[in-house]
Amino acid sequence: MTPSPRWVSSSHSANGGACIEWAPEHARSTGEVLVRDSKNPAGPHLTLTVEGWAGLVGFAKTHG
Repeated sequence: MTPSPRWVSSSHSANGGACIEWAPEHARSTGEVLVRDSKNPAGPHLTLTVEGWAGLVGFAKTHG
């Protein structure tokens, strides 16, 4: 059984907004970036490539 990854919230989530969490250690060890809704931690997650994650972060910075 694979252990559950450690999830990290955005530094902007302190205000209780709609934020995402990601699993940095999993990304470093596998090259897959896991992303989930911080308000639904038991729900589904996305699996992104490093390039896809960079695109998502870039989009959020310019449209956030």
